[in-house]
Amino acid sequence: MIRLSTSIKSAILIATLSPALVFAKTTLITNIQGYTITGSELESFAAIAFTDDKIDKIYSATDTLPSRKNLTVIDGKGKTLIPGLIDSHGHILNYGLSLLRADLVNSASEQDAVNKTLAYAKANAGLTWIQGRGWNQTQWPSNAFPNAESLDQHFIEQPVWLERVDGHAGWANSKAMALAGITKDTVSPEGGEIIKDKNGLPTGVFIDNAMALINDSIAPLTIKQQKQVLVKAMDSLASYGLTSVHDAGIDTDNLNAFKELSQEQAMSIRVNAMLYLPSAKWQQTLANGQYRSKDDMLTFNSVKIQTDGALGSRGAALIEDYSDHPGHKGLLLNTPKEFEHLVNTSMRQGYQVNSHAIGDNANKLVLDTYEKQIKATNTKSLRHRVEHAQVLRLEDIPRFAALDLIAAMQATHATSDKNMAQDRLGPSRMLGAYAWRKLLDAKVMIAAGSDFPVESPNPFFGLHASITRQDHTNSPEGGWFADQKMTPLEAFRSFTLDAAYAGHQENIIGSLAQGKKADFVLLDNNLFTMPEQNIWKISVDKTWVNGKLVYKK
Repeated sequence: MIRLSTSIKSAILIATLSPALVFAKTTLITNIQGYTITGSELESFAAIAFTDDKIDKIYSATDTLPSRKNLTVIDGKGKTLIPGLIDSHGHILNYGLSLLRADLVNSASEQDAVNKTLAYAKANAGLTWIQGRGWNQTQWPSNAFPNAESLDQHFIEQPVWLERVDGHAGWANSKAMALAGITKDTVSPEGGEIIKDKNGLPTGVFIDNAMALINDSIAPLTIKQQKQVLVKAMDSLASYGLTSVHDAGIDTDNLNAFKELSQEQAMSIRVNAMLYLPSAKWQQTLANGQYRSKDDMLTFNSVKIQTDGALGSRGAALIEDYSDHPGHKGLLLNTPKEFEHLVNTSMRQGYQVNSHAIGDNANKLVLDTYEKQIKATNTKSLRHRVEHAQVLRLEDIPRFAALDLIAAMQATHATSDKNMAQDRLGPSRMLGAYAWRKLLDAKVMIAAGSDFPVESPNPFFGLHASITRQDHTNSPEGGWFADQKMTPLEAFRSFTLDAAYAGHQENIIGSLAQGKKADFVLLDNNLFTMPEQNIWKISVDKTWVNGKLVYKK
């Protein structure tokens, strides 16, 4: 029998009662070009120390570093270290599914999209439904919506459902429509449209709320399946330097999947979840109250409400007709009365309200409703948001600051939409479209994001677009509506501290300082000294979340 000394027994007892006291480990990362935001300034530093999930101190180049005894020391090899980047508007489950389904992004034509779908189907034999995402008819020579007939040539007995890049339209084959019971006599639902040909026959394209006619025929994922997809998605997002994402519109089952992953400590990045309204069981979920995990990896304190569709599919709700489609003004997905009910219900229960608004009519509806309901519920302090805030009347821009609203915007939408936005809107409405500088000058906070999988989740694409207003070929020269550019500091802040503020988390993440969470990324290039046109090429070497290394190149 081995006898333990009193000191060893005491150590074992302490370890049993309080493991953190014994096993807490401090790590020091040295030899870095570090940057964070302090107040309104960009602060540089040369080293950072953290213990477990909290930052102990950041060190300037002239500070004396602590003794290396009992420290884990990492040589940053002169690379750039910044706070973990935050995407204020993405869709994690859909992104994960996009990694597992036919990828139609950058399809050169309708036939090219069909060919990509066929290749995916051959590589994934045995699937009941063939699903994909990413087509964009405005990038095709035809500039026209696709048709079921092109899919039917290859898929007769297997249903096919392919969502547009923005998720606001879908393309089905005849088998999928048959399973959904779609016929010539099927009427478009409120807030949606079934595109029909000159003979009144469905073409296979469904816009906004009409998409549910097909989606409802597809068996939903189980919680276990959702968790598998979410883990794959979060791991991928960490590789881009994202340490936190605001998940813009999930249902109760999706929230429960996140809760299980949080309890299992299986989340590689932080998630700030918005409950989609209306969705199944939404009233009960709101009544059950808000949620915050002990380690702050999962937060639920907000809702997402959709007011209109997207500009590319002409579902965005405009006050006047589309410039390239006379007689058409887009779609409101909820009636003004229904929207106001959802806003009022959420605000009264203490939830931050985040409303999708693309067109000027949708944005005006959101602002009018917010103004009335914020006063009625006294919830200005909840930092309500307008998601996208894409096409604004000039007179509506000052209303954001007056109501303490946050504009949650996606810079890459501008560089992606630049080839069609002016056709849709005409010159006068463009003055209030993608108007980052006008909003900033009006003292409006912008929280940046990507809207992945509509766009790439890569935040350096967004930083590049914010600063240059150009695509990856440096087009157009000088930038698209260049007077709306953000400065490098403003763009950086929109992906860090201001995005954290938009999620009520600026006290724990968004910048690097003593006591804040140890969320940061090490980059292969210096965001602040490299040529601006190359920012989108930055890649991530390592990502830490809560003091844990969650990604290494």
